[in-house]
Amino acid sequence: MFNKIAILGVGLIGASFGLAVKKQGLCREIVGYGRSPVNLGHAMKKGAIDSGTDDPSAACEGADLIMLSTPVGTFTDLVLRVAHVIKTGAIVTDAGSVKGDLVYDLESAMPEGAHYVGAHPIAGSELSGAAAAYSGLFSGAKCIVTPTSHSGAEALARVTALWEKLGAIVTVMDPREHDRVYAAVSHLPHLIAYTMVNTVADIDRAYLEMAGQGFRDMTRIAGSSPELWRDISLMNRRNLVEMIEVFRRHLDSLSSYLGKEEGGLLEGELRRAQELRNGLGQN
Repeated sequence: MFNKIAILGVGLIGASFGLAVKKQGLCREIVGYGRSPVNLGHAMKKGAIDSGTDDPSAACEGADLIMLSTPVGTFTDLVLRVAHVIKTGAIVTDAGSVKGDLVYDLESAMPEGAHYVGAHPIAGSELSGAAAAYSGLFSGAKCIVTPTSHSGAEALARVTALWEKLGAIVTVMDPREHDRVYAAVSHLPHLIAYTMVNTVADIDRAYLEMAGQGFRDMTRIAGSSPELWRDISLMNRRNLVEMIEVFRRHLDSLSSYLGKEEGGLLEGELRRAQELRNGLGQN
C-alpha cells in the first residue's frame, strides 16, 4: 500500500503498528522517530522499523504515510515542525485517544495537497515502549476513524483499508462525538484507576501490599504512562469534568444508601451494574 511510512513515536502503539504493517507486507520501508535512542534501538531490534532518527523531518521526508503516535499533546507542534517536508499526496494519520478540536487543528496544519485522517485504535496495554510491542495488538480491535468534510475521499479510503488489513474493525465517527464517548468509557476509567491507588495509599500505604487480584484487575490501567494520560485528560477536559460529576453523583448515592442502611436500594444499584456489565459485547 505504501512505499515509505514514517512513525513518529515508536512506543507500544507505534512499534506495534510497524510490526503489523510489516507482517502484512503493506510497506517497503518504515522509518521511526523518537526521543530515546534506547527505545529506537528496541524498535529496530524487534523489526518494527527499518531505521530510526531523532529528527522528525528526516523521518517524514518522502513518506507516503505519516503515523502520529507520540502523546497527543505533541501532535500539532510535531506536524508544524515537519510540514515543510510532507509531500503532495501524503496522508497523515494518528493513533491518538483524543480527536475533537485536535482533528481540525491538524487539518489546518496540512500543506497543500496532503490530507489528515484521524484514527483511534481501541487497543493498548498498561505496558509502554517498543519492547512491549507485538504485531497482533490491533487484530480484532475496534478502530474509530474520525473524518471531516476536508479529509479527502481517497485518503479516508486508504486509512480505512489500512486498519482493516491490520485486522481492526473500523467504525466511522464524528470527532467531537468520539471524545464524548471515550471520555466515558476510557478516559474516566483511567482517572478512576489512578485515583483508587492514590486513595488506598492515602488511607495507609501498607494496605497496598495486602491487595488481592480484584484490586489489581481494577487498577491495572493505572500502570499506564502518566505523560500520555496527562495530555489525553487535559485535551478532553470539558467532557471529563462532566463525566466526573456524573460519577460523583453515583458515589454520593452509594454513600447515602450505606449511611441510611438502605440495603434494597444498594442492591438495586449493584444489580443494575451487574446486568449492564454482563451484557457487554452481546449486541
